[in-house]
Amino acid sequence: MGHTFFCALGVCAKLGGGTPIFNVILNKLYQCQAMLRVFSLLLPCLIPSWRFFQAIEPSPRVEWRIVRDLPAPTSSWVPYNPRPQTTSVFTMLRRLFWNPAWNDDLFMVSLSERLTLAPSTHSIDEIRARITQQARRGAPSLSPTSQLQFRLVFISRGDASAIVTETTYVSAPFAAVAA
Repeated sequence: MGHTFFCALGVCAKLGGGTPIFNVILNKLYQCQAMLRVFSLLLPCLIPSWRFFQAIEPSPRVEWRIVRDLPAPTSSWVPYNPRPQTTSVFTMLRRLFWNPAWNDDLFMVSLSERLTLAPSTHSIDEIRARITQQARRGAPSLSPTSQLQFRLVFISRGDASAIVTETTYVSAPFAAVAA
């Protein structure tokens, strides 16, 4: 419709000779049309489409524990980088521009999905390294004989919106202190 309108104005300007004011208005309208075209091409880059989600898949979570006695582990499973219950407005605004912890969490999700689909030593080693770092921060009194273990738990919604958890991978115990 816009293109037809501008063409009609152009024909009127040529047929009637047009006044200088009419020609100035017509030039401004052509410039606006060009700017609208630029914005229509730029808008998909600024606001991406969310249609790349073909289906909502279960969400992987990584949990770890300290294993002191192999037959009966002594500690319960701890989530890797648990999310805070509440965050301030300032923290949310800061996270829009700088959030390395979230990038690490996204990398762990990617590693978890890869480990479930096609297990590789790279994925296992990366998860082990990050869990070892977190265990050292959370439990600085790890003994040299302590071992760690991790598991992948997928969380999804079942019937009647019930949350369903499924453990898809449990690692072998590994040394908590690097040699």
